[in-house]
Amino acid sequence: MTKVEAAALEEAESEAAAAARTVTRVDLAEAVYRQVGLSRKESAALVEMVLAEIGDSLVAGKSVKLSSFGSFLVRDKGERVGRNPKTGVEVPIMQRRVLVFKPSNVLKAQINGGDVDVEEG
Repeated sequence: MTKVEAAALEEAESEAAAAARTVTRVDLAEAVYRQVGLSRKESAALVEMVLAEIGDSLVAGKSVKLSSFGSFLVRDKGERVGRNPKTGVEVPIMQRRVLVFKPSNVLKAQINGGDVDVEEG
């Protein structure tokens, strides 16, 4: 994990834990501003560029792997028959693409307070 990633993650974690709220783009930009030293405007632009690159890659069907954090994957789900739980009527569920996040073992260990093994496959 780079210094920027670690700083942004640490800042986001401490603020999120203290306020028990969702981390936003503004929070990420503020963390970049404090840790990297870019202006607030440049920090916000950097966060937007990174998120846009991740989003564009996912829309194109590519996987995004962030070392020591996790992977974002787009999976195709086939058409199937579902059931309305209220009425019991069968309803077709159309074929679709879904976004899946798979956390790394390092992130899982950090969340659970365990030892962090930086050698991830």
